[in-house]
Amino acid sequence: MKSIIVIPARIQSSRLPRKPLIQIAGKSLIQRTYERCNLAVPKERIYVATDNSEIFKHCEQNDIQVLMTSENCLTGTDRVAEVAEQIEADYYINVQGDEPLMNPQDILDTEVAIQKYKGEVINGYANINDEYLYTSLSIPKLVFRPDGRLLYMSRSPIPGNKTGSFETSWRQICVYAYPKSALRDFVAHGKKTPLE
Repeated sequence: MKSIIVIPARIQSSRLPRKPLIQIAGKSLIQRTYERCNLAVPKERIYVATDNSEIFKHCEQNDIQVLMTSENCLTGTDRVAEVAEQIEADYYINVQGDEPLMNPQDILDTEVAIQKYKGEVINGYANINDEYLYTSLSIPKLVFRPDGRLLYMSRSPIPGNKTGSFETSWRQICVYAYPKSALRDFVAHGKKTPLE
């Protein structure tokens, strides 16, 4: 199965404006994220998706494949869906553009999961063993159905228990894989749902 990596990048971050172009030890955040992806797959399979001409130009100057998406994208997933209409693949692996220290093995693990769970949306995750991470509102946490499928995600401390104490939890790893049909279903709503 052919998969490509799409790194959504927007200039208007509410928490950290101009985030993709911020310099970290002489390289932009988006370039560092791209380089981590390139440790897992060849550069021909990696695309930055942006609606910003400055990010677009920066990528071109650094030999990073880049595609222009519309300004109407509500989420990074919407941006990936637009790429899916331009580039043919079986799976589109979304890597968050603000992951300059991401583990390339997470991408390789995602590609293994794609083969095992054909046609399914894949979402990376890891155990949380620290109460601080469990209560942090910047860490997305996960709850699973009994069959292991994702039930719910929240930045709130979940799953909870009757005592309100930390026992166990899982955090999202910001690598997701979508078949084209799932992306089309996602964007068909045209707006964010209350759960988002």
